[in-house]
Amino acid sequence: MAYETILFEVDSDIARLTLNRPDKLNSFNTQMHREVRQALSGLSSSSARVLVLSGAGRGFCAGQDLGDRAVAPGSDGVDLGESLENRYNPLVLTLHNLPMPVIAAVNGVAAGAGANIALACDIVVAARSASFVQAFSKLGLIPDSGGTWILPRLVGSARAMGLALLGNKLPAEQAASWGMIWQCVDDAELAGTVDALARQFAVAPTRGLAATKAALRRSWRHSFAEQLDIERDTQRDLGRSSDYAEAWRRSPRSVRRTLPAADMRRVSTPSGVI
Repeated sequence: MAYETILFEVDSDIARLTLNRPDKLNSFNTQMHREVRQALSGLSSSSARVLVLSGAGRGFCAGQDLGDRAVAPGSDGVDLGESLENRYNPLVLTLHNLPMPVIAAVNGVAAGAGANIALACDIVVAARSASFVQAFSKLGLIPDSGGTWILPRLVGSARAMGLALLGNKLPAEQAASWGMIWQCVDDAELAGTVDALARQFAVAPTRGLAATKAALRRSWRHSFAEQLDIERDTQRDLGRSSDYAEAWRRSPRSVRRTLPAADMRRVSTPSGVI
């Protein structure tokens, strides 16, 4: 499919989605939302085992294109809730729930909704020159696209409050030191670092990675005892999967020796039971 505001391809089991409005710092308009939604909707039927989300040019994403949100003098304003309900919320939920690892490669500024779209991904790698800005307070708004949920869980209440109320630019290096992102690398190393991660995930047991994502995300809603039950049930299911059998066959003997003997006997392979 031909796109005008994004670049999208699936190659060697790696899906790459690039926001491509560099003259607007890749800010979202209605067309970009539509094209991103179309691209993501086809992932489940593709060969993709990992998604890389990035931005073209000198920025990752500046959030919403305010040219689409002009307020006429004397008017009743615009319904920003409609935009969230129909576009931003479905987008971050899709990224959050994809049954594969999602890597955000942040090459420049990630501001407003753009910052929170990046943080909704599973792994965030940022160039040293990149930055994150919760710009909403400058417009009399609250952090959206998951910002009020994601930020305190990543950096704690005090830092989340400061970022949200002040709207200060947070350099990538500080974001990494705070645990807000996975890694900050030199600008020249960003593409290579993200590519290596994507290739690692592309050959990993995808079903187990998807289950790991789901278990970690669900843990916030459960007590410790409830989460132990979820781990038990999920591990039981995964232990019977072909992914586990294949991963066990490929694993070094040193790893195999750490597995309980009972688990090893239950591993099914195409040639029988080990």
